[in-house]
Amino acid sequence: MFAYVFKILIMETIKEIDKRYTGLSESNCCLSCGGAIDLAKPKPGEICIDLGSGRGTDVLRLAEIVGETGFVYGIDASEGMIAKAESNAQKFNVKNVKFARAVLENIPIESEKVDLVISNCTINHAIDKLVVWQEIYRVLKYGGHFVISDIYATQEVPDEFRNDPVAVAECWAGAVTKDDYITHLLKAGFREFNLVEESSPYKKGKIEVCSFTVSGTKTKSFCCC
Repeated sequence: MFAYVFKILIMETIKEIDKRYTGLSESNCCLSCGGAIDLAKPKPGEICIDLGSGRGTDVLRLAEIVGETGFVYGIDASEGMIAKAESNAQKFNVKNVKFARAVLENIPIESEKVDLVISNCTINHAIDKLVVWQEIYRVLKYGGHFVISDIYATQEVPDEFRNDPVAVAECWAGAVTKDDYITHLLKAGFREFNLVEESSPYKKGKIEVCSFTVSGTKTKSFCCC
């Protein structure tokens, strides 16, 4: 029964995210809580992913930096955002990019292929954030790194909001606490990560959150027996 209810919640949340962000795809409003790309330091020839790529702005910036020998994937759950991003890529004749509509819990990229993963205020939308971090770990090469900007809640979000697909789509009710965020990173396999920047608490929706950026590297684990 729980699995069925959880599946319904995921489906309804994706529906609301698609509805909200498809509606915003043609607007000029800022949809980001951070500047992960400015801290990521991508290099020519690298393979990159932007999770929650929106209109494709950061994907196109990354594509210019990594050059013809590199490649950038944009992943987004909103049909409207994907269409707008593809239109922007065509408009500026950017060839080394690909956009895919997908949930973050199932990134359509093969394992150990990616040098860099960035994301701006997107993982909080995901229902199963541990799986998202496991996916990030899976697609990264050893030595690959991530720079993720997101929000965390200063206290655990009440179920009435956390289970409300509309509130989650509004980029606040899906937030977890800082301790839970770190736990997800550790369980996914990351051992080298650090908090790059962090805001003071502020009100968002019905809760209090902090914006922050975390970066880290996928390293091999060694066992000394």
